[in-house]
Amino acid sequence: MKDRPELPRSAAPVAAARGRVEVVATPIGNLADLSPRARESLQRADLVAAEDTRRTGQLLAAFGIERPIVSLHTHNERARSADLLARLAEGVTIALVSDAGTPVLSDPGFELVRSAAAAGHEIVAIPGPTAIAAALAISGLPVERFCFEGFLPARPRERRARLAELAAETRAMVFFEGPHRLAESLVDMAAAFGADREAIVARELTKAFETVYRGTLAELGMRVTADPNMTRGELTLVVAGLGRGAPGQEGDAAQEAAARLALERTLRVLLRELAPSKAAALAAQLTGARRSDAYALALSIAESTPG
Repeated sequence: MKDRPELPRSAAPVAAARGRVEVVATPIGNLADLSPRARESLQRADLVAAEDTRRTGQLLAAFGIERPIVSLHTHNERARSADLLARLAEGVTIALVSDAGTPVLSDPGFELVRSAAAAGHEIVAIPGPTAIAAALAISGLPVERFCFEGFLPARPRERRARLAELAAETRAMVFFEGPHRLAESLVDMAAAFGADREAIVARELTKAFETVYRGTLAELGMRVTADPNMTRGELTLVVAGLGRGAPGQEGDAAQEAAARLALERTLRVLLRELAPSKAAALAAQLTGARRSDAYALALSIAESTPG
């Protein structure tokens, strides 16, 4: 299938009609998770905008659905959204899907949804599977408050800087990661958050080989080097927030100890690249610590670090 097929058009376009975008969640692995409402949406849509036309074609075929499909992925989203806006102006209904799960969440679709909403078209959610909620639900960690961080930067320096910014985060954190970067990401997380921070690595959620690895970041980091299966398939990580990584961390003393630990971990990451004064200034902003305390600790760490 060509990347830019001619978009099918209705026989009698209606000028300035109000179109409709249905953001449809599709299974993240198990086809039985496609909801009846999602199936109905795909059946009645005038057009399906898909991250991967081949993969979506297979999904539709599995349910006996035949609809026109066009690609909408990272590399063509802005240009293709303009074409789709023209179709929405004719009054068509577009079903937006990603390869798996809920579109827009670390998947294409933002440009289309934003521009369609700005143009006054109807945007409707057809909720369903998402690896984010699935991983949180089975994590066994405190997740009443959480933040979704998606994929970390691929470059080590940028990844470590981002993790340093999250060192004082008290909410549970959800990450996506590729198999080839899992080991180094776990090492960097242990350095930024502490080796004893609790976490899970959820692999192949809802699929035949679904596996959940539980432990501290240090334990998970060691296990990934010994278990080749851990780096196979799609991975979702949930990391406990600061002060929530181990049962029983309560009270002012524990909070103060956790805050100092967060400051120290942040400084150790920043001191790899920055002078103590600059590292202290940035660490104070990231953790909320006093700059004088951060600077004193930075000097202490610098003096005790070889080289």
